[in-house]
Amino acid sequence: MFASPLIEDVVLRPLEPWRAEEFLAHQERAREHIRPWVGPSFMATDLESARAVLQRYADRWAQDSGGIWGIWDGWRLVGGVMFVSFDATLGQCEVGCWLEPDAEGRGLVSRAVTRLIDWAVLERGVARVEWHTNARNERSLAVARRLGFSLDGPRSSGRPASAGGREDDMQVWSVLADDWRARR
Repeated sequence: MFASPLIEDVVLRPLEPWRAEEFLAHQERAREHIRPWVGPSFMATDLESARAVLQRYADRWAQDSGGIWGIWDGWRLVGGVMFVSFDATLGQCEVGCWLEPDAEGRGLVSRAVTRLIDWAVLERGVARVEWHTNARNERSLAVARRLGFSLDGPRSSGRPASAGGREDDMQVWSVLADDWRARR
């Protein structure tokens, strides 16, 4: 119910707290692949923490300040997209994503993020959409470029220094509503 097709047999649908068991199983498959790119508060280690992650996003959705949707290939959760933050009053939001390795290379993230941005810009009147990513995450950078985002510049990750002895380089990318509409 409430599924939006992305490509044949792949749908985007709300990732609600009652799907915590499915979310945890997905994270077990994707954990090592996504760990370098997502915040520690996103990583579930048991059913309780999986439910807590999804409940945080459900609460954000109820407060009109975020949300999370899963990408299902058939009946298997393979990734998702989210509004990390959403503020219609200020006219800005941040989108994010994650995906299992087996689901990469099919344009699923680009299609799903496009749905979110279309809704934010066309339905809610958001003027600026941001994409924050680690400068080493080539797949994330490719999605930002593919969707027409422009690099605004670096920002502090707020995370401790990596094994190399320095803080990870983070980048902020953005697209303005007028530019988004022009591309669509």
